[in-house]
Amino acid sequence: MSGSTSLLVRRRPGRHRGRQPYLVLTALLALVAGFLLVVTSQSPARAAGTLLSQGKPATASSTENAGTPASAAFDGDPGTRWSSAASDPQWIQVDLGSTQSISQVTLNWETAYAKAFTLQTSTNGTSWTTIYSTTTATGGVQNLTVNGSGRYVRLNGTVRATQWGYSLWEFQVYGAGGTNPGACNTTNAALNHTATASSTENAGTPASAAVDGNTGTRWSSAFSDPQWLQVDLGASQQVCGIGLNWEAAYATAYQIQVTDNPSGTWTTVYSTTSATGGVQNLNVTGTGRYVRINTTARATAYGVSLWEFQVFTTTGGTTNGGGNNGGTTGGSTGGTTPPDSFWGTTDDIPAAHNVMELKILNRTNGAYPDSQVYWSFNGQVHSIADQPYFDMPANSSGRMYFYVGSPNSQYYDFIEFTIGATVFNGNTTRVDAWGLPLAIRLHSHDGQDIQLGDSQDLFTMSRDQVFANFQASVPQQFKVLAQTQAPYRIIAPGSDPSFREGGVNANYFTAYAQSVGVNEPTSNIFGCAGSMGADAAKCAALNRHTATLPAAQQQDPTKFYSGDPANWYAKYWHDHGINHLAYGFPYDDVAGQAAYASQQNPQWMEIAVGY
Repeated sequence: MSGSTSLLVRRRPGRHRGRQPYLVLTALLALVAGFLLVVTSQSPARAAGTLLSQGKPATASSTENAGTPASAAFDGDPGTRWSSAASDPQWIQVDLGSTQSISQVTLNWETAYAKAFTLQTSTNGTSWTTIYSTTTATGGVQNLTVNGSGRYVRLNGTVRATQWGYSLWEFQVYGAGGTNPGACNTTNAALNHTATASSTENAGTPASAAVDGNTGTRWSSAFSDPQWLQVDLGASQQVCGIGLNWEAAYATAYQIQVTDNPSGTWTTVYSTTSATGGVQNLNVTGTGRYVRINTTARATAYGVSLWEFQVFTTTGGTTNGGGNNGGTTGGSTGGTTPPDSFWGTTDDIPAAHNVMELKILNRTNGAYPDSQVYWSFNGQVHSIADQPYFDMPANSSGRMYFYVGSPNSQYYDFIEFTIGATVFNGNTTRVDAWGLPLAIRLHSHDGQDIQLGDSQDLFTMSRDQVFANFQASVPQQFKVLAQTQAPYRIIAPGSDPSFREGGVNANYFTAYAQSVGVNEPTSNIFGCAGSMGADAAKCAALNRHTATLPAAQQQDPTKFYSGDPANWYAKYWHDHGINHLAYGFPYDDVAGQAAYASQQNPQWMEIAVGY
């Protein structure tokens, strides 16, 4: 029933089902390696301790070219990277400035990852001690718990996974201490809450842009010191983490402050005079309804500017405190994370006997009763009324299907996953088509909570409204995608006859692709097929309309979809995805933009099914 067997879509190996033998191998490696993998999204990772490595001096055994220096792996910018020469072995190291206790290392690999590597520490840069070693790594984002100390931290790659060198978007080193990561919720409590600021540069950079969950919009201030930005959480909460995503105009000195009365006294919970910009994830401890960043020294001649200002609390951040759109709240804006009320109670989820327990939720807004919302996995078919839970065993390259109306209805969709004994790897996908609103909420035994999939607005809109909204949001060539298989599916452009050979839009990408040396039909670019199957970065850049930009900017989310031609189908699902993450085309995981999650020690998962 997937409807994908006839599609010329090649999904990205290891991130999206398609090459099943590879995913089986990935699952086995995950079991052996036992890595802690987490999704890279707008929410910062709840890392163990303080980030020690950002902006520190870095060196490497080699660089591929001048545009991929060692320093790019420590600049806090997920759009820049270090890459080495195409040979083994290679290393990259950072100087922390003094001997530190090391508790965690996070590696964000580009496609060219290391299959075998060691992590080492040294007090003098000469004698090295190995604190982590693997020969079965699988790339992606790896959060590795380690125990060691040293001034220098080095990754030593010994076996490459590809014909290219080694390449890291980010190499982060954390020190022991800080708040317990399991106690700090991963939901952004500031998202779409009321924000105000001391000033704005212009009408296009309001305070609200820093709390809208969109890394393509920003707040920027007047060109003077001091400046401040604050957000109203709606009620007093325990604040445990702050996420700052700086534009180039950052603050070198600032304080994070909390209060219950913005006209009264503010309590400082974090202070620095030596900030280096980029993305900063701060562990803090404080209580207040209002959270403020108070900047006292700018790094540039401009003001201060934030793409995103995130607040994390021990209570999850679901209290509505007034929105930025005429006072509206409740997560109806595309990209927002559904509140706890959307997911309902989790107290009734049974303990799993296998790997994890699944709970399927009817979120069709009354269109169908529980007796007409079905799930199917591995030969089992049940309605929610019959069986709302499923005890999920370990499996490779699995798909779970969901239907409304009847168990063989044309209204259906699916999620896909590989589940090991202690790890979940999976995603929602729009690579082939959109059939039903789907969202998942993962919860681990150590308290980590991850949400991905369609944002709440796709659940609250009627089906007719979704189809109409899609057509109103995309250029003329893409409107047909909501017509070809309506009312059942909005299909991907590479699957529509109009974008295939002989179709009216067959040359949609031709001139643009040829301008960067790519001679593939439009359908292959949308589907990352042909030569595009071996060039993830190029295929992603073509779909996002960044292929003609300098290489360092091609995977910068702020540059995506800035003009035509582009995959406007994919952009729509990003605009209406939780944290603006979606699998809109096969290589949409380049630069961490896919609705994909890895979670260690999963406990349960809720799956919301809409109509």
